Amino acid sequence: MLDQDYDLVVIGTGPAGQKAAINAAKPGKRVAVIERAGMVRYEELAKAEMLGDRTGMLKLLFHPETLKLLGIHAIGQRATEIIHIGQAVLAFAGTIEYFRDAVFNYPTLAEAYKVAALNGLNKL
Repeated sequence: MLDQDYDLVVIGTGPAGQKAAINAAKPGKRVAVIERAGMVRYEELAKAEMLGDRTGMLKLLFHPETLKLLGIHAIGQRATEIIHIGQAVLAFAGTIEYFRDAVFNYPTLAEAYKVAALNGLNKL
């Protein structure tokens, strides 16, 4: 898909991504939209239940063909405790497969990476 030249590559088709893609395409720009994501809500994690904080989520955006990690969304009161894991994988141009194959302590919120990666890979 991305072996061609594009004026804009939009990652994600949420409201902002949709608007950006539509507005860019109107004047004739070549736009590519990538939407592959794995997601987990904190309420699905044992550690969140133990902490009594089930509000939050982790979303991993990745390229559907190369599986390269493109972005991370961590939302919740304890997002700062896990975001650095995804930042490290992004910095080394890693793939979502890293999270599938890595061992994460249990129960920790870091387990969210494995669960989100499996969620995303199961959508392919």
